[in-house]
Amino acid sequence: MPCQVRDESYVKVRGKSTYLHRAVDRAGNPLDFMLSERRNMAAATLFFAKALSNNGIPLRIVIDKSGANGAGIKEVDKILKRFGCPTKISTVRS
Repeated sequence: MPCQVRDESYVKVRGKSTYLHRAVDRAGNPLDFMLSERRNMAAATLFFAKALSNNGIPLRIVIDKSGANGAGIKEVDKILKRFGCPTKISTVRS
């Protein structure tokens, strides 16, 4: 699977600021998205788990310098290891 890039921004939903988590492929085609109230490790972990279960495990994920993103991927790696998946997801910080 090609490298997945994670894109994030705040959007207004019904007048309330909401965080948009978005996964796109190298060509910029959307793979998955999630709206959350917060940008923290729990939200990042949930998003990565959802995106990976829907799209498969990539070789590498490009993320920003947010600590929540790195922590979320580490949590997903722990979950994958418990299920016997030998692959560790490589991350590249943009």
